[in-house]
Amino acid sequence: MNSQLSNQSGIHAAPALSFLLCRTPKAWASRAVQELPIILLDHVSLELKAAQQAQSLIRRYGGGDNSSDWTFSLMEKMSKLAREELRHFEQVLSILHKRGISYRRIPASRYANALHSEIREVEPNRLIDTLIVGAIIEARSCERFFCLSSELGTKEPDLVTFYNSLLKSESRHFQGYLSLAEGVGDDPISDRIAFFLKHEKALILQPDSVMRFHSGVPIKNS
Repeated sequence: MNSQLSNQSGIHAAPALSFLLCRTPKAWASRAVQELPIILLDHVSLELKAAQQAQSLIRRYGGGDNSSDWTFSLMEKMSKLAREELRHFEQVLSILHKRGISYRRIPASRYANALHSEIREVEPNRLIDTLIVGAIIEARSCERFFCLSSELGTKEPDLVTFYNSLLKSESRHFQGYLSLAEGVGDDPISDRIAFFLKHEKALILQPDSVMRFHSGVPIKNS
C-alpha cells in the first residue's frame, strides 16, 4: 500500500478506531488472510443483512410523525445506507465470481446475535439500543477493513484497494447510526454506548470457534 493511500485510509478509519475499545487481534488478521474465501462469503452476506436492517428501521420507525426532523433524518440516512450496502453486496459478489468462489450461505458468527440479544424490548429503549448496536457493527467493519488492508499489504492489491474504498462509507454509516441514537430522546445515552462497547470488546478478544468477518480470536479451522 503506497503512503498516500495509507494516509487516506488512516484518516477515514480514525473515528471508528477511536470509538472502539480494542483493535483486532493479530491472530484473527493472520488467519483471515489465509481464509479469504470464508471472509469474502461472510462479507457478502453481511452487506445484504446491513441493507435489510436499514430497510427494517424505515418500516418500523418511518411512520408516525413524518414531519419531524429526526424521522426524516432516519429515513434519509437509512435509505442511502441501504443503497450503499446493496452496491457493496454487488461488488463483493463480483469479487467472488472472479475468484471462482460460488456464492452460498454460511453460518454466521455469534457476534451480531450476541450484541442484539442485549437490546432492551420497550420503546424508545429498543430503538436507542438498536441504533447503538448498528453504530458499533459499522465501526468494527471499518476497523476490520483497515486491519485487512494492512495485513494483506501488496499480496492482494485489488482487494486492498476495494477494502480501502469501503472505509469512508463504513465510517459515515457508524457516525450516522450514532447521531440518530443520540437524537431519539433528551436523556444521555453514554452509559448504553459504554455497555455495548464493553460487550463488543469481549466478543472480539475472546476465543471463537469459527472464522468470520466479525469473529473473535480463532481457536480452530472453521
